[in-house]
Amino acid sequence: MDQPGPMSQPPVTGTPAPRLRDRLTIPVLASGGILMAVMQTVVVPLLPDLPRLTGSSAATVSWMVTATLLSGAVLTPVLGRAGDMYGKRRVLTAALGLMTAGSVMCALTSDIGVLITARALQGAAASVVPLSISILRDELPPERRGSAVALMSSTVGIGAALGLPLAALVVQYADWHTMFWLTSALGALGVAATWWAVKESPVCEPGRFDVLGALGLATALVSLLLGVSQGGQWGWGSPRILGLFLVTAAVLALWWWQQLRSERPLVDLRLVTRRRVGLSHVAALLTGFAFYANSLVTAQLVQAPKATGYGLGLSIVATGLCLLPGGLTMLLFSPLSARISATRGPRITLALGAAVIACGYAVRIADSRDLWMVILGATVVATGTTLAYSALPTLILRAVPAGQTASVNGVNVLMRTIGQAASSAAVTAVLVHHSSPLGDVPVPTLHGYLLAFAMAGAVALAACAAALSIPGDVPRGGLRRARGATRGARDEAMEGA
Repeated sequence: MDQPGPMSQPPVTGTPAPRLRDRLTIPVLASGGILMAVMQTVVVPLLPDLPRLTGSSAATVSWMVTATLLSGAVLTPVLGRAGDMYGKRRVLTAALGLMTAGSVMCALTSDIGVLITARALQGAAASVVPLSISILRDELPPERRGSAVALMSSTVGIGAALGLPLAALVVQYADWHTMFWLTSALGALGVAATWWAVKESPVCEPGRFDVLGALGLATALVSLLLGVSQGGQWGWGSPRILGLFLVTAAVLALWWWQQLRSERPLVDLRLVTRRRVGLSHVAALLTGFAFYANSLVTAQLVQAPKATGYGLGLSIVATGLCLLPGGLTMLLFSPLSARISATRGPRITLALGAAVIACGYAVRIADSRDLWMVILGATVVATGTTLAYSALPTLILRAVPAGQTASVNGVNVLMRTIGQAASSAAVTAVLVHHSSPLGDVPVPTLHGYLLAFAMAGAVALAACAAALSIPGDVPRGGLRRARGATRGARDEAMEGA
């Protein structure tokens, strides 16, 4: 008797929705990374006017940038670890929600204390990129993973390049609160899109959260970054700065001891100190230093008065437009970075990116008077940054277990942040030391700018050397040949015996 065939199921209405969500996962995550970078950048055009708008001093207003830097540095590894333990989409949505809440607070007030608190909340968004990269590893097939991770890594530069001219236009033609209402709307849209389009990752590593380790790391990072960011203003030899660095060293030593003895540490130091992971973090720190000097110096250089002999006297809107080609280049070159990593390995991509950054600074040293050369040099640096930043998470993904990708990528992003803070302090020190009066106002000399470019280029070459020191992957074919050679040698030895 024939067995009845399976009954055909009626079509289920709404089946295209899951497919649509799958197709939107990468664009939604990438838009979250761009939005995070935009949110960090939009306050920059406001800084000169905020003392007047808020009735506070310039030193107090600078904390709107410092607070975001500090909270982002602290929360990135903490939220990365929380994502590995409790669900990456859940923590990612919470980070975007905190960023949006901070933007709403900024839109509703002119009180500098509330503004600084709101900007500290927005620092949570620094964890968006490592969490998103970890989700992409868990959800995408290997053939799509490389290009998606490269795009996600490039969103930081793309958002920064888009955020500056956008914010400048809003500030110039509308009330400054309008800018935060706009970012609040975009943030709310990002939260809703992430919750709808991104599936919760099935890969997690449950356990008890290391509260003591989080508090220790937070104390050490706040002390370190506060000392680095405020050293020029308070004096590098002042008791406050020296005290902060002593606290950093003492707390880090105790934290390291505690992490090695913890059953569920916040940061697996045995994993982090492996040569492949550790050198990737060193390269991230050096690349962050080299990259950040480009945006920092270019903005000041092109806005310098023409009376200096080298300045172009551009407005903040025109300055943002000068950096825009670099952001577009990062978007275009991210697929190339993925292809190089797939064929040559991510460490070669990282080394190539660092070398291209150094070439960009060589262009800047050769000519920083003509606008087209300034844009060319800045774009070359942005291209190298795309290659380097796209390769770093791929190195991490290949070197760590799936259950720790968000936390280890969080540490890698933290190292970039520390590099950027050190770059800001070093560039500021160089430009302040090499200044000359223009009327009653001291302005950096062209020689000071060229020294800053040379310093950043030298750090980029150091990043290239660190990348080449990272152990490379053994190709599959090479691994099979090596096993065959070992087996053949063993057989020959047995025959000889």
